[in-house]
Amino acid sequence: MSTEADNAAKGIAFILLGMVAITINDVLIKFLSGGYPLHQLVFIRSGVGLVFILALVRLEGGWHMLRVDRPALHILRGVLVVVANMTYFAALAVLPLAEAVALFFVAPLFITLLSIPLLRERVGPWRLGAVAVGFVGVLVMQRPWAGDLNVPRLVLLLPVVAAFTYALMQILTRRLGVTAKASVLAVWIQSVFLVVSALFGLVAGDGRFAEGAENDSLIFLFRAWIWPAQADWGLLALLGANSAVIGYSLSSAYRSADAGTIAPFEYVALPLAILAGWLVFAELPGPTVWLGTALIGGAGLVVFLRERQRGRAPVTRAGPRRRY
Repeated sequence: MSTEADNAAKGIAFILLGMVAITINDVLIKFLSGGYPLHQLVFIRSGVGLVFILALVRLEGGWHMLRVDRPALHILRGVLVVVANMTYFAALAVLPLAEAVALFFVAPLFITLLSIPLLRERVGPWRLGAVAVGFVGVLVMQRPWAGDLNVPRLVLLLPVVAAFTYALMQILTRRLGVTAKASVLAVWIQSVFLVVSALFGLVAGDGRFAEGAENDSLIFLFRAWIWPAQADWGLLALLGANSAVIGYSLSSAYRSADAGTIAPFEYVALPLAILAGWLVFAELPGPTVWLGTALIGGAGLVVFLRERQRGRAPVTRAGPRRRY
């Protein structure tokens, strides 16, 4: 196998591992959302995850690797992933698991589009058409024609906001990946999570902003901190350890191969979410969710197939391809 093919296989393996870990994360967050505030869960999750990631940094080369060339961009990347997670988790407390995940999966479509101006990757008409079909799937799931939705429309928009900020974060991962290992990228993300959730707790941890709120997403976001029940400590520890797996896997995936190669494989999380929602929460998607999921998943498959064809065919370039 060529070096490029080896890197693609490595990236695909990491993204598949990341999708399994993300599904576990979503199940845990949704399961715990009825008793804890979001910022407390994020604080515990990031604190535990940071311990695991720091141990990995030590194994991969030592603490000196944490000194990076462009700390401002690392902080920006961390802020983007914080926004992506907070908006997505706020929606997850209200929406069925499969619906929240399917709406979020406009992210790989955003990545494909953003890779054109920001990474100078070539995206042909077939992939652009597939992206358009995927956005139609998102529109179907948003159901703008429906006047009797059982959730506020703002909640349906939250996963899309999360998707856009997530896409920007992954593009930054490619730009930073040359000089920073995946473990270092994950340390920066977990650290920003820890700082933001701690500040959030100091400002809203007493629950005063949740008083009188009727939207479950807002209640989850602003509920008062509580001391965890003994039965929940194992779940909270698993949540933190799993977050370390997510951060390392996603960073490694997008450092290893082109965004256009990796992004379609994120769609494996769609059937995983449907299965997890059914097994854990007894949720089954409705017709519009099935249709929207099929359109988004089909669009991702087309993008993947076209990417494979592009990889097999020789592409004439004016100069060497620039790697970030």
